[in-house]
Amino acid sequence: MSRPTARVLALLEILQSGGTRSAADLADTLGVDPRTVRRYVEHLLDLDVPVESVRGTYGGYRLAPGHRVPPLMFSGEEAVAVLLGLLERAGDPEDPTRSDARRAAGSAASKVRRVLPGPLARQVDALLDVAELSSGDAPVPDETRVLLLVAAAARARRPLEVVHTRDGHERARTVRPYGLVAHHGRWYVCGADSRSGEVRTFRLDRLGPVRLGEGTFAVPTGFDARAAVLASLAATPWRHRVSARVRAPVADVVARLPPGLGAVNPDATPGWARVEVRVESLDWVPALLAGLAADLGADLVVEAPDELRERVHALGRRLLDA
Repeated sequence: MSRPTARVLALLEILQSGGTRSAADLADTLGVDPRTVRRYVEHLLDLDVPVESVRGTYGGYRLAPGHRVPPLMFSGEEAVAVLLGLLERAGDPEDPTRSDARRAAGSAASKVRRVLPGPLARQVDALLDVAELSSGDAPVPDETRVLLLVAAAARARRPLEVVHTRDGHERARTVRPYGLVAHHGRWYVCGADSRSGEVRTFRLDRLGPVRLGEGTFAVPTGFDARAAVLASLAATPWRHRVSARVRAPVADVVARLPPGLGAVNPDATPGWARVEVRVESLDWVPALLAGLAADLGADLVVEAPDELRERVHALGRRLLDA
C-alpha cells in the first residue's frame, strides 16, 4: 500500500471516530500540510465517502451524521475483542433454542471476520479453530499477540519455547500446545511439557517471551483440552476451600453454577445440596453464592471458611442498606 493511500485511509479512520477535526489538527496527526489534507478529503469524496466541510472558528472536516463507512479497520487487539465478544453472545450455532439476538451476534461475527486483512484473518481463524470456552466467557488478554501466537502453534502442531513465571520463579520450557481453553476470565494452554514430561496446564498471562519452536508434533487421539484444563484446575492446591449447603435439588444447583467450578453432591440432610469449591481468592464467591440462593429462592448455609461467612454477612448488610 502506497504512503498516500495509507494516509487517506488513516484520515478516514480518524473521521470515523466522530466529531469535527480542524485541517491543522489533521495535518499534524497525519504528518502532512493542510493543503494535502484537503487533497485527501477530495479523494474520499471521489469514493462517495460523505465528508462535510464545516466553516467557522471551530470548523474543519467531519463525516455526515449517521453514515456507516466500510471497511472496518481493526487492530489485532480490537479484532480479537470484537469477535470473541460476538461469539460469546452468539452461543452454540447448533442450539435450536437460540434467540434472534444470538443469531444476529453470530451473523455479525461472520461479517467482521470477512473484512479483516488477510494476515490478521488467518491468525483469528487459528484462534477460533482451536479455542474452547468452558464457562461461557471469552476474555481478551492483555497480551493478544501471545494468544494469537499460541493459537497458531496449536493449529499448526508447532512446539512453543516459553518462559513460565509462577510464585516469582521463571522457568524456560518447551510446550507442545494441544489446545486453548477460556475458563472464568482466563486463558489456559494445555499440552506436553518438556520439563516434567507430562501434560500440563499453563495460564497464558504467566507466559513471558513466547516463540515458535522447531518441528511438529501429533496430538494424542481423542484428547479433550477442555476436560484436561478443568481436571488440572480441580487438582490445584488453591488457597481456600469453600463449603456451602443449599436447600435445593442437586440438579438445580449444578444448572446454575459455571461448568467445572467445583463439586456439587447430595448433602446428608434430605433436600439439601453441598457445594465444595477450591479458590485462590474469595472476592467473587459471596456474590456467586448470594446469586445462587436468590435465583433458587433457597436457604444458604456457609460452612467454611469463616472469612467467607463474614463476607457473605457483609454483602447481605449492604444489600439491605440498598
